[in-house]
Amino acid sequence: MALGEAVIVAGIGCRKGAAAAEIRDAIAAALARCGLAADALSGLATSRAKGGEPGITRAASTLGVPLIVVEQCALEAVGARTATKSPRVLAHTGVPSLAEAAALAAAGPAARLLAPRVAVGSATCALAQAAVTEDAS
Repeated sequence: MALGEAVIVAGIGCRKGAAAAEIRDAIAAALARCGLAADALSGLATSRAKGGEPGITRAASTLGVPLIVVEQCALEAVGARTATKSPRVLAHTGVPSLAEAAALAAAGPAARLLAPRVAVGSATCALAQAAVTEDAS
């Protein structure tokens, strides 16, 4: 990836056993909401608890992007920056929006959400963009 190129991370949340197709559909909906093409995606991120979900790992593989597993402490560190505040998700995951927190944490300390999470079936997706580094040449 060249300097100055945007890094877009899709944060993923889902119910246990969510199908890869639902996860890909949630990603496609989030990308469409932000006017981005699928090739804009740099990676998928989720919590350590969800990192072994077959649907998530298959979605990352199908899309040809790395799966970034985010530790709980990193999710909690960005939890206050999420746009969505779900009491149910907070009770289950320790953060108000798993998808948003995972995207923000994986995209780096200066990342920003591009839009609140979208839900498709049993999957949610939020997109975060890392701070863009200017090319010095």
